[in-house]
Amino acid sequence: MIKNIQDNIRDSIALKNLVLNDRAILDQVVNAAEKITEALKGGHRVLFGGNGGSAADAQHLAAELSGRFNLERKALNAEAININVPFLTAVSNDYDFEYSYARYLEGAARTGDIVVLLSTSGQSANIVKAAQYASAESIYTIALTGETGGKLHDVCNLTIRIPSTNTARIQEVHMLLGHCICQMVEKNIFVAGSAE
Repeated sequence: MIKNIQDNIRDSIALKNLVLNDRAILDQVVNAAEKITEALKGGHRVLFGGNGGSAADAQHLAAELSGRFNLERKALNAEAININVPFLTAVSNDYDFEYSYARYLEGAARTGDIVVLLSTSGQSANIVKAAQYASAESIYTIALTGETGGKLHDVCNLTIRIPSTNTARIQEVHMLLGHCICQMVEKNIFVAGSAE
C-alpha cells in the first residue's frame, strides 16, 4: 500500500518536472493569464467548464478568481458553467447532454469573454460543442487537456496539453497550472507594475 502511494507521488513529480522544463507549455500558461487579464480588465468575464473531476476543478478555479487567491482585492467576474444543476438537467432532458454547455454559453457568454475548458481527453462531446459554439461567436477559448488535446486542440484558440494519458496526474497538473494562472491574473490586475 505504501509503495502504491509512493509510486503515485513519484509519477506526479515526474510529470510536473516535464512541465517545469517545457518552455512551450510555460509560455502558453503565461499567454492564458494575459488573455484572462485582458478580458477582466475590459469588463468581461471568465467562464470555466468541465465534467466530473474537471467540473470540480472548474468550480475551484472560478472561485479563486471570483473570491480571492493570494491577495485581498475586489472580486473578479468568473464562474463555472457546470454549477447550475436545474439548467443542466433541463437541457439534458429536453435536448441532449452534449448541448448543455453550449446552450449555457449561448445565454451567458459574449465576445470579449474567455471560456476555459478542462478535459483530460479533449474528447467530451459537451465540452467540444461548447468550444465550437464559442469559436463560432468569436469568444476566446482556452483548453486544458491531456497529451493529444483531442478534438479540443483543433477548436480552441489555446490548448495547454499535459504530456500524459493518466487522468489523475493530468488533473493534478491542471490545478497546479490553474493556480499559476490565477496568481498571475491577480498580480496583473491588482499589483501595479507586475505585468512583464
